[in-house]
Amino acid sequence: MEIQLHNTSKVVFLDGVPARLWEGQTASGIKIHAYITRIGVERSLDLEEFTKELEETRPPSADLQAIPLRMIL
Repeated sequence: MEIQLHNTSKVVFLDGVPARLWEGQTASGIKIHAYITRIGVERSLDLEEFTKELEETRPPSADLQAIPLRMIL
C-alpha cells in the first residue's frame, strides 16, 4: 500500500504522548488520517531540508477539526 501524507498544525495527545495529525490518501484515492508520534531518519544524512519541510504545516481539513474518539485506536 502506498500512502501520501501531509502534516497539519494539529497536535493531540494519545496516552499522554503528543501526536501530530497527518492527512492524505492512499494510491487508490481513499482519504485517511494518521497520528504520528515519531519519525526516524538516518543521522549521517544532511537533515536541514528534512527539518525545514517537517516544520511546514497547514491547518487540518474541516473533516478533521473534531475527531471522534472511536477513530483513535
